[in-house]
Amino acid sequence: MNRRNFIRLAGGGTVAAATAGTLAACGIYGPHYPAEAVEAWQGPVGETDLRRRAVAYAITAPNPHNLQPWVADLREEGVITLRTDRERVLPHTDPLGRQILIGHGAFLELLVLALAQQGVGSEVQLWPQGPLPAALADWDERPVARVTLKPAGRSDPLFAHVLQRHTPKSDFDTARSVAPDVLAALLAGQRSGTALQVGGTVEEARLQPLRTLCWESAQVELLTPRTMMESIHLTRVGPAEILRHRDGISLNAPFVRAVAALGMFDRSAPPAEGSAAYKSAMGRFEGHSRTAMGFVWITGGNTRADQVESGRAYVRLQLQATALGVGMHPMSQALQEFAEMAPHYERVHQLVLGRPAPRAPQDATVQMFCRIGYPQDEVPATPRRPLSQFVRA
Repeated sequence: MNRRNFIRLAGGGTVAAATAGTLAACGIYGPHYPAEAVEAWQGPVGETDLRRRAVAYAITAPNPHNLQPWVADLREEGVITLRTDRERVLPHTDPLGRQILIGHGAFLELLVLALAQQGVGSEVQLWPQGPLPAALADWDERPVARVTLKPAGRSDPLFAHVLQRHTPKSDFDTARSVAPDVLAALLAGQRSGTALQVGGTVEEARLQPLRTLCWESAQVELLTPRTMMESIHLTRVGPAEILRHRDGISLNAPFVRAVAALGMFDRSAPPAEGSAAYKSAMGRFEGHSRTAMGFVWITGGNTRADQVESGRAYVRLQLQATALGVGMHPMSQALQEFAEMAPHYERVHQLVLGRPAPRAPQDATVQMFCRIGYPQDEVPATPRRPLSQFVRA
């Protein structure tokens, strides 16, 4: 079907008329994903090996575009070696691989927490063979981290929230503010001994320019064809497709499923400006930005080690948010390092740090930038691939 007909149908009543019959045939009306696609969130059911059990918890870690870019190498006894799946990167929105490595840090922190919960300590060595190069094309098999198992691990209270931690991707409740003492409690759950800083604000005077930054930077990502297509290629629509891939950006809303079932979900080009799909995408990001009731961020240097450590700090923030009943959602478009985003990359550093964007790895860098607030509805779990696809043994 050509794009003009798709836009006409999406904007008119033809699809709406067909929707009821299509959904009745599906027998599925709700937004939830197939149970098998989210089975990881039940924990390591039936797993007895303590390393595999730890990895089973770690695969629930947040990561960019839900790529799940991790490989857990268990071939060395008493060790878990964390590597990168080089096929699961984002060359357009994350050309330096920084966000991918933040996702590795989140995995690593959950791995350490899960080992400790089983009474096992961890000695973590980052980049045992040296850090990955700056260019994604030059990435190789060198490990991100080598985790050596040790006796007498001490459990962390945040582990209790690992399987309840979900990222809200909807508008927050603007009638509920985030109190300053809640923000302080959120920022208090970090590990000691790290050079990173966590910060945030719920002050109205600071919120509006940060909301504007989120909305304007999101528009850049949506209106840059190659970055928008990167997301479109990772979009999974409807139960069958979600279950087949169990990664990427899952869409299971009735209208989108109906359009896809009728063969009208066009993935060959970005949505045309003014189309229903265009308006829907823009409206979603505008709503996310407008309803931010506070912001939190992670700052530090920008070495490869800093990037991994930022992921460890980030997942701890999310676990603490879960414990407090607060929603936390990355709005990191302004931190993306492609050319069209440069003015917003500069702006986020000015607003958060009061200084220019970094020019060298040792310069202060905003590594994560997230909105916080209270979700209005249940936050669903995100699909995860089977445990066997992450393990090298």
